[in-house]
Amino acid sequence: MTTLVTKADSDYELLDTGEGEKMERFGEVVCVRPDPEALWKRRIEAIEWRHADARYERKGEKGSWKERRALPKSWPIQFGSMTLSVRLTSFKHVGVFPEQLANWEWIRGRVKKYKAPKILNLFAYTGAASIAAAQAGADVTHVDASKVAVEWARENARLSKLADAPIRYIVDDVSAFVAREVRRGSHYDGIILDPPAFGHGPKRELWKIEKSFLPLMQDIEKLLSPGADFVLISGYSSGYSPLMLKHNLLGLKTARGGEIEIGELTIEESPSKPPPMLVSQVDSAPRRLLPAGIFGRWSR
Repeated sequence: MTTLVTKADSDYELLDTGEGEKMERFGEVVCVRPDPEALWKRRIEAIEWRHADARYERKGEKGSWKERRALPKSWPIQFGSMTLSVRLTSFKHVGVFPEQLANWEWIRGRVKKYKAPKILNLFAYTGAASIAAAQAGADVTHVDASKVAVEWARENARLSKLADAPIRYIVDDVSAFVAREVRRGSHYDGIILDPPAFGHGPKRELWKIEKSFLPLMQDIEKLLSPGADFVLISGYSSGYSPLMLKHNLLGLKTARGGEIEIGELTIEESPSKPPPMLVSQVDSAPRRLLPAGIFGRWSR
């Protein structure tokens, strides 16, 4: 298995993790969010955590952001060769998923091998993977059940100077859309999907990964063109092993050849400005990796 690692960039940094939370910098804004994987001790003193600009606090099943200073509704950052809009959402997400950086780079590499390939991005959310594919010359179909997320993706494309790129944005239930595409006889040269563990379509269609994923994968195989180059699957908080993704991709390797790669998505801690009394302690310690999801990818 492969471990993909996202390191600090000029506008993004994982400053510290531990005790069920993570502290990140997005541009000039430091945010603290819950993270169930961070079950270890923090490295930076609690006082530094309290100086974060925004903290997501959960009470029961609901949560909200507490801002230490007034923050804009959204702000842009440069990350992964694109410009992305950061927002503090009620679901603790900020619209940027740094752990996917290596996958975006991989998508660009696959797309550049072909002239204007057709790429399908499912559960596409705020659209970074769509932008990565379009930057490399792909004709992209971007599908998500959330109208708000699709508009956010459009904004990210505009910020990344791709407002006129061939990206078709569709608000729809992913399973329903894919089933219609199969009936239409549509085909794609590459398919990207990042399915959640649970969710609803725009008409309250129910998605539960344990029931919905396998039928979706069976339809996805039918959507691949004869010369299709790749399928990329990633996931977070579903509790599944990368081996589950491998087993779903084995049919493609058997039928079409190629290779399968699976593993973990991680983010490396990189505290750029630790408190003075902790500089030697933090700088000399091994950089920890925060588990942030799994991936599986088949390619020719």
